Formats: sequence, structure tokens, C-alpha cells
Amino acid sequence: LCPRNRPEGKVLETVGVFEAPKQHGKYETGQLFLHSVFGYRGIVLFPWQARLYDRDVASPVTEKSENVAGHGSKEVKGKTHTYYQVLIDARDCPHISQRSQTEAVTFLANHDDSRALYAIPGLDYVSHEDILPYSSTDQVPIQHELFERFLMYDQTKVPPFVARDTLCAWQEKNHPWLELSDVHRETTENIRVTVIPFYMGMREAQNSHVYWWRYCIRLENLDSEVVQLRERHWRIFSLSGTLETVRGRGVVGREPVLSKEQPAFQYSSHVSLQASSGHMWGTFRFERPDGSHFDVRIPPFSLESNKDEKTPPSGLHW
Repeated sequence: LCPRNRPEGKVLETVGVFEAPKQHGKYETGQLFLHSVFGYRGIVLFPWQARLYDRDVASPVTEKSENVAGHGSKEVKGKTHTYYQVLIDARDCPHISQRSQTEAVTFLANHDDSRALYAIPGLDYVSHEDILPYSSTDQVPIQHELFERFLMYDQTKVPPFVARDTLCAWQEKNHPWLELSDVHRETTENIRVTVIPFYMGMREAQNSHVYWWRYCIRLENLDSEVVQLRERHWRIFSLSGTLETVRGRGVVGREPVLSKEQPAFQYSSHVSLQASSGHMWGTFRFERPDGSHFDVRIPPFSLESNKDEKTPPSGLHW
């Protein structure tokens, strides 16, 4: 914290000791880290191997390529990339709320109230390169309601925080709704958009099936010029044959400014279809300081359901 931002009467405290970031391999459950972009303290719950479709990287067409109709003809090969599901320190959530939502993981409720939705606060998905690992001698270094339910201190281990049976059971039970499988990324005029879709489950409504997904979007300004998000324009295609257009101001009620000091913004939203699969793509309209506008492409991504799953997860019932 620089002096002008430091709360009155507060002093800097030692959090831990930085470790060398891993160039190869993955971080284990219990690894403490700082987020390289949003700056919060966190701890790794478990890693996921995701398919990253990066439209900024040219690749030959292969059987694993992906092409979404209605959004250009570029085909992209999915490459394996490591992401982590993590707990965010509750002490840091208020300080990052203007840049990143901290309730990114949501579930449909598994009971008679079909409109119920659970949001688990302080959970995030983090790319391997965003992890700045550190160590701490504090036996409870992260303040989160799930920390001591999921992890316990074991000084004989490295890192010294190991998964409890509760975490293993929770992961096993909710695996289809926690799993991060595809990540889509594209850069337009130095604004990089990353999209991660998650299937949430199916609900019956008025004698029809409604399928729900959540999607997490991260916007990054890779340039020094200040820009502001003004509008969104979505195209949503359903396997049922419908094509919906959605336009609106900003995102989640916000029109975030991306600057050199705060270059990134992350949020989550939801979408439903009356079909088990579909696609989404679109653009974000940004404004420059001189009042001019430009459109940034949202990489197309698939909405796929887990048809083998009979029931959605039950959220946080212990």
C-alpha cells in the first residue's frame, strides 16, 4: 500500500516469504500465493487441466480445432493449460471489489425451490501464470469461512496445508459444476478478453427443460492508454434454432475503467437456453479519452451440458 492509500493508523505487516514461481509442473493443494493482477492473498484448493483456445496464437487446423459459426472463419487449436480453484482471503475482498467479483462460483439449488441459487463467496479460478507463490509460518494464513473446513496444518508437508476429507468429498460431489474445461481468449486493439464458461444444471419450467450456465469474463488492458467499457453486444445461439441479440450499457451495472494502474476487470454472469447446448459471442464497446469508440471481440465459446448428471449440486450443506 502506498502512503496515500494506507488506512490511517495501519502499518504494513509481513505476510510471508516469496518463493520462486514454478516454470514447469503445477502448484499443489495448500499453496499460498498472491494474485499477480488483482493482488489478493489466496490458497490453492486444487488444479484443473483446461483447454485454452487462444485466438492470438496462430495454429494449424486439427481434429481438436473449434470453429463457431457467425464469428469469422478462424479456427483455433485447444492447448492444455493449468488453472486453479482457490480461496480468496476475506480481508482482501473489499479492496478488490471494484476490479473483481469475489462470488464467482454459483450453483443451482438441489431442492423443490427451482429458483434458488447458491453463491459461494471468495472463490476464484486462477491461471498458472497469475500465481505468485509464498510461504508463511502462520497456521491459519488465510481468513475464509471454508479454510479450516477444507484444509489443516501439517508441518511435515510442503506446502504445510493439506486437504481434509471434507474438501475431497466436496470436490467429488460437485465436480461437474466446479470443473473448468474450456478457456477462450482473444485480443483486440490491446484489450484482451478471457471467457470461462461453466455448466450449472437443468431446471424444468412450464413443461420444458431450461439449461443454465455461468460465465466468468476477464478484461485486460495491455496498453497504457486509459479506456472505459461502455456497451456490450451479445449473440446467443441455441441448439433449438434460436438466435438472440442482447445489447446494453456496461456489464453487471458497471462501466469499468481500465488504466495502467488498474488494468484488469473480472465479472461473472449467467445465461439460460431451452436446449442442452449452444454458442455465445459478441463485442464490448470501449471509449478512449478523446471520445472515440472501438469494438473489442468476445471470443466465441460453446455452452455444453453435462447430460450424464441427474441432479445439480446441493451447495453448502454440511
